[in-house]
Amino acid sequence: MPKKIVPLSDMQVSKAKPQTKPVTLFDGGGLFLLITPAGGKLWRFKYTFNGEGRLMSFGTYPELSLADARQRREDARKLIANGVDPREIKKAQKASREESNANSFEVVAREWHNKFKGTWSESHAHVVINRLERNIFPWIGSRPIAELEPPEVLSVLLRMEDRGAHETARRMKTVCGQVFRYGVATGRCKRDQTADLKGALKPPVTHNMAALTKPKDVAELLRASDEYSGSFVVKCALRLAPLWFCRPGELRKTEWSEINFETAELNIPIERMKLPTATKRKSKGQLHLIPLSLQAIAILKELQPLTGHSKYVFPGYRSPLRCMSENAVLLALRKMGFTKEEMSGHGYRAMARTMIRQELHLEAEYIELQLAHTTKSPNGTAYDRVSFLPERKKMMQLWSDYLDGLKQGAKVIPFKKAA
Repeated sequence: MPKKIVPLSDMQVSKAKPQTKPVTLFDGGGLFLLITPAGGKLWRFKYTFNGEGRLMSFGTYPELSLADARQRREDARKLIANGVDPREIKKAQKASREESNANSFEVVAREWHNKFKGTWSESHAHVVINRLERNIFPWIGSRPIAELEPPEVLSVLLRMEDRGAHETARRMKTVCGQVFRYGVATGRCKRDQTADLKGALKPPVTHNMAALTKPKDVAELLRASDEYSGSFVVKCALRLAPLWFCRPGELRKTEWSEINFETAELNIPIERMKLPTATKRKSKGQLHLIPLSLQAIAILKELQPLTGHSKYVFPGYRSPLRCMSENAVLLALRKMGFTKEEMSGHGYRAMARTMIRQELHLEAEYIELQLAHTTKSPNGTAYDRVSFLPERKKMMQLWSDYLDGLKQGAKVIPFKKAA
């Protein structure tokens, strides 16, 4: 007569000690606890299916309690009674989980990022993946992309809004939309869930960049820049910023290899410019040309003996391997006494755009092209490096002469009248 099995108790399971050989404690109904010599406690279920003895793993103790192990045993026995092998069900569930993990939002997003990062600038690719890792993946990254719903995506975006990162929230909504559309294209989901979030985020608040546009104020700024007592590298950046009126990031990242002294041109790679991704992709390999005035050439030649050994025209204070800090010009403006309400690093562009048009009466299209703004004219766009090039060269020299005149208190004859 077979020995009757006495069910285990919680105390018996918790106090069971490992031996030199594996120890088996039976609970009845095929359930037993296997204690390994290393101290592991493993729940096992032994059963017969279609006349064949089989063994199934339930999990480990204490993660899976005695009561939970018994419940799994009963669930398995019901399946067997209905002609279903519980081990096959477990395999199917594992395969389903693996498929869900393979098609999680994070997996699809990283695949999308890896596929398209070659078409972006290195800095843009870094920003996109960094924002995904900080703002999206921790909350919905593990979720199967096909199961995500609009409210789940919105809740993540609202987290960014709540901490005041409104622009980041809007941009990440766009990025998530691109990931979803990639998921649709590759058969991992049915639709872009961000399409239903239109109007769910706060509208952008536009802020005009502070800029000096009155001749008297600009003259004061120019004289202060010439007399700046800080770093000579920053001083040169302050003097060149109004002559080039490119974006602050484009200014500080300028490389010596991009300057051609023979043709008096600065050629900025289009990938480094703040332009729409589609524009960059279309114009990859092209350059944005900035004609260099005589004044700009003179400043560069002053600076070259100091930083010419570096990759960057404006290297960082601590390392020549990095470009100047994005706050260097801004801090210099504050040091010279110009408040954030008066002048910003971006303000040199607004200054040039306003004053060249109002004071020198030049064609708006010349100015827009030089600012690298997309134009509606069929004659050229922001990435057409040769559009109106002779006119732009004259404009940049006249603008430099005009600024010199302001510093000296002279009156400059506008381009059209001089012509």
